[in-house]
Amino acid sequence: MTGPENSAGSSRTQPPELPGEAVPWRSLVVPAYGPTVLVSIGQGAVLPLVALTARDLGASVTVAALIVALTGVGQLLGDLPAGALAARIGEKRALVAACLLDAVALAGAFLARSLLLLALAVLVTGLAGAVFSLARQAYLTGAIPVRMRARALSTLGGTFRIGLFIGPFLGAAIVSRWDIGAAYAFAAVMSLASATLTAALPDVTRGTGAVVGRPGGPQRSVFAVLAEHRRVLMSLGVGALVISGARATRQSIVPLWAEASGLDAATTSIIYGVSAGVDMLLFYPGGVIMDRFGRVFVAVPSMVVLGLGFLLLPLTSGPLGIGAVACLMGLGNGISAGIVMTLGADASPEADRSRFLGGWRLCADLGNASGPLVVSAVSLVAPLALAAVTMGVLTWAGSGWLARWVPVYAAGPRGRLPWPRRGRRRGPGLGTGP
Repeated sequence: MTGPENSAGSSRTQPPELPGEAVPWRSLVVPAYGPTVLVSIGQGAVLPLVALTARDLGASVTVAALIVALTGVGQLLGDLPAGALAARIGEKRALVAACLLDAVALAGAFLARSLLLLALAVLVTGLAGAVFSLARQAYLTGAIPVRMRARALSTLGGTFRIGLFIGPFLGAAIVSRWDIGAAYAFAAVMSLASATLTAALPDVTRGTGAVVGRPGGPQRSVFAVLAEHRRVLMSLGVGALVISGARATRQSIVPLWAEASGLDAATTSIIYGVSAGVDMLLFYPGGVIMDRFGRVFVAVPSMVVLGLGFLLLPLTSGPLGIGAVACLMGLGNGISAGIVMTLGADASPEADRSRFLGGWRLCADLGNASGPLVVSAVSLVAPLALAAVTMGVLTWAGSGWLARWVPVYAAGPRGRLPWPRRGRRRGPGLGTGP
């Protein structure tokens, strides 16, 4: 997928359509999606247990919540180094390294007898997750033709959802049979299995022209690449932040509203599970829409639906009403599976893809962290209902932002990117029309 630079000297070039199926999609099922399922099952098994482990080790509720948040902190800290690492050693090796690091961290959580060791282990799992997420995105982006990119990446997002859905049930079974420590051991085994599977399979990106650096030239720093493509990150990247923030807030505000409405834990879990089921069913249709009609036809409607869910939530009080709104939000979230990865792949420069994607994922992870923080900040001084309305308004404003910028940088029908067609200068590093 390499190609000459355009006449304006920009490092961004359009990946040409590959003849036929350069890498048959079915050949990616095991090497790309298999490790993701294994790792996400392990994550799903332990995510609900971290706070309980911290409490068992003597942490207060506040400290336990902070330890849980260290996963997100680790991802934020690891995004930019992950881009540099994948560019230097390649996506496949980065995936293996991330899985091995995750296994070591989970083993540390299994052996933890102090809050400090547990906190360190949770932080390292976040770092490993940053490397794994970036490398798997770059891996598929380099292997799949543009016209199939959204379906491939939405399926990747869907497999992650499936793993997170299965994991808690397996974790519950393991804990009921043994103890919490056994769940960490199980997750470590899943990460080791993922590393083994990735290492044993051929690198499907070889021969496709996937570029991890600048062969024959000096290696550029992550900050140099991000400075060159700063306008993309400050426009489309803000849209990715909005999407991620709305998604992360949905996961926290629905259980909080259910609890505030007097629903018990069992009913809340059922509502959450049904919503997750709706979420899982729609990832592939969303990818088909993006490939056939353009990314904007998923990015904008999904945010409109999520925003509507936030605005409707304060009007509900019983399990049926809350469940209906939760399913509506699951619909909006599910159809947008893979949208952040797809937009990042479309906007990424060919020669410095991994480094750019490190900055792109930083935008998304900032959204993951900031969305729930908005709810926390508003709920400190106002009712939770106002926090939900605030997120609804912000999400709808974000849908307008996406409507403005997605058509500029993202692929349209049949995999064509709009920027060569428009023939407009977009500034340094943003591509220039022929």
